[in-house]
Amino acid sequence: MCTMIAHQVKLEGRGKSGPEWFEVREANVSYDHPYDLPFEHALNIDFVNEALGPGARVAVELSVDAARQLVKTIEAVLAQAGERGVLEDIRVVAAPAVGSR
Repeated sequence: MCTMIAHQVKLEGRGKSGPEWFEVREANVSYDHPYDLPFEHALNIDFVNEALGPGARVAVELSVDAARQLVKTIEAVLAQAGERGVLEDIRVVAAPAVGSR
C-alpha cells in the first residue's frame, strides 16, 4: 500500500550526477515504495533542481534504520562544528581556473 507521505524542502547545495555538478534547489523526501532498494517501504530522498529538468537529480533510498542513523550522524557533525565555533555559511569567491587570465 502506498503511504502517500511526501514533503519538499527548499535548500541550497550542489549535487553530482554523472560527471557534472549542478545546483540543488529542493529535496523531495518521502516514505513510500523504493524504486531499487529491496524493502516494501523506504525513506526516499531526491535532491533536485527542477528548473534543469529530470537529469538534475540525485536519488537515495534508505532503510528506516539507515535513515535514523544518518539523521543522528548529521546532527552530531553539526553539533561538533558548533562546539568548535566553525559552524557557518560563509560564501567564498571561487578563484579563476589555472591558465584562464
